[in-house]
Amino acid sequence: MPTLSEAASRRIMEDAGVAVSPWETATDVKSAQEAAATLGLPVVAKLCGDAIAHKTERGLVRLGLSSQDQVGAAAADLLAAARPEDGEVELLISAMVGGKRELIAGLVRDEQFGPCVMLGLGGILAEAVADVAFRLAPLDRCDALDLIDNLGAQALLGEFRGEPAVDREALADTLLALSRIAGDPKVLSVDLNPLIVVDGQPVAVDALVETT
Repeated sequence: MPTLSEAASRRIMEDAGVAVSPWETATDVKSAQEAAATLGLPVVAKLCGDAIAHKTERGLVRLGLSSQDQVGAAAADLLAAARPEDGEVELLISAMVGGKRELIAGLVRDEQFGPCVMLGLGGILAEAVADVAFRLAPLDRCDALDLIDNLGAQALLGEFRGEPAVDREALADTLLALSRIAGDPKVLSVDLNPLIVVDGQPVAVDALVETT
């Protein structure tokens, strides 16, 4: 199934009410450096396009760029890595955000049950722990909060290593936004991976939307 570029996916998320890391798009080295100056260093640079679904596997992500020279070199490298089959591409420059906890959230359409909103533990523990919960869409706020309560790793949602507890209402807002997106039959799936918890707030730093 076709996917949307990360930039297009982020726009859909923002329109629905999902908090995403500050970002801009660029088409060349100069505009990438201008975007980085606007966002403030350090930044992340990615090559994105509708045909590029898995950037990390192809080495199309550059993290922690802390100078304009680094941004320029990364932008040039990424643009040079584009393949003919990628079609139209652009650079996505995002603020570098950090947190000690990562979650994943998304939307899937099950053949039997229909649209479901998903929430799980992200980061390096995701595959080892496999802590994921689902709820049928549409959700109301009680459903969203119940979905959060269904995660096994509740201790990670509380105060953690000097960071405040996850804002459950803000996380519920993210899940409700995904539920609203489920109302569009053209959207087959959404993958927000990861959601980084920043000062208790969930922030999506990557988004992938699959469409009909």
